[in-house]
Amino acid sequence: MQAGSKPAYFFSQPHQPFFFAGIVWAVAVMLLFGLSYKGILFLQVSPLLCHAYTLLFTVFTPFFTGFIFTTFPRFCQSGVIAKTDYLGIFALLQFGSVLTVAGALLSLPLMAAGSLVLLVSHLRIVSQLQRIYQTGYASTASSDPFWILTGFYFGALSHLLFAVEITTAAFGTDAGLLAPAAAVGIWLYLIFVAFAVGQRMVPFFSHVMTQKRRYFTATVFGLLVLKSILELVGFSWPELFVDTVLGLYMLTEFRRWKLPFRHSPAILQVLHLALFWLPAALLVGALLKTAAVLFGFSAAKVTLHMAAIGFVVTILIGFGTRVTLGHSGQTPHADRFAVALFALVQLLVSVRALYALFSGAFWLFDLSFTLWLLLFVLWGGRYGPVLVSGKKL
Repeated sequence: MQAGSKPAYFFSQPHQPFFFAGIVWAVAVMLLFGLSYKGILFLQVSPLLCHAYTLLFTVFTPFFTGFIFTTFPRFCQSGVIAKTDYLGIFALLQFGSVLTVAGALLSLPLMAAGSLVLLVSHLRIVSQLQRIYQTGYASTASSDPFWILTGFYFGALSHLLFAVEITTAAFGTDAGLLAPAAAVGIWLYLIFVAFAVGQRMVPFFSHVMTQKRRYFTATVFGLLVLKSILELVGFSWPELFVDTVLGLYMLTEFRRWKLPFRHSPAILQVLHLALFWLPAALLVGALLKTAAVLFGFSAAKVTLHMAAIGFVVTILIGFGTRVTLGHSGQTPHADRFAVALFALVQLLVSVRALYALFSGAFWLFDLSFTLWLLLFVLWGGRYGPVLVSGKKL
């Protein structure tokens, strides 16, 4: 490769800069949270607010955007996104991320400014997807592109609530919006967008021709909305019931597809596993939380972390690896290194779930924190050069 050509290659496709930024921020913001949680760093906002906001909008949003900007035009049978458009959004997203993280450490007004810049970048992402959706030939209400776009709109709503919460905190008041911002951002953006993409792409990659139930995605979305409302108002038993119904509904549908796990290459086996993590998180989480209510022990956020790490991170690493290799002209596959990374994710989610059950065992937090950093350092070290320069593995 000729000197000076690496920057041109790095920015040549939407997924490359966005994926690379996601890897960098996954390490940076987890270090920020972990060190503040242990009392080594002092933040200008609560570690919980910083943790939720930065993971949603400086880590997962770049990953989502890189993948969706690559595939959404194909879903809608529309033209590709212009390079100037996605690079403008990328620059705004990175500028906002730097301001936000610096502000979390140094100054609340600076963090508020960063959150507003990030909100503008998110609105530009939504506007770009809306334009593709409206001009495409395969965009109809209830279609997969419709639900993906819906998830991004709810992400924008969550982002607005977070931005107001952070901005009012900079003026010394509490808007009380952290709980609704987190509930909408986690269940109706993070989990739902990953689900909407996964339920379309995993069967497609696996060459499964089974027709999905007509209102499958709509039903899942409606139940997630209900779950979010029940979580906010604190109705534990109805929420556990919804978790159980939703988990069983998805599990039944996924089994009906008859995904060829045993006869698939490792890269597809990982995606199959990721898909089943979501109903498993809901069902196992509901069972553990029921036991916690009956027997008086803590099971806070078990379902959340099992879904966010087990489902979202597994599917993120699976799709990220496949897209990275596929768009670099290499046959997508999972070698021993990739399989080891996927095994690391499963260990990570298990340790984090245990910490949710045994919150007094701080060594479990340290272990999960270390495993997260190790996962993204290893993933970036292996596939970062492929994203940056097209290096052949």
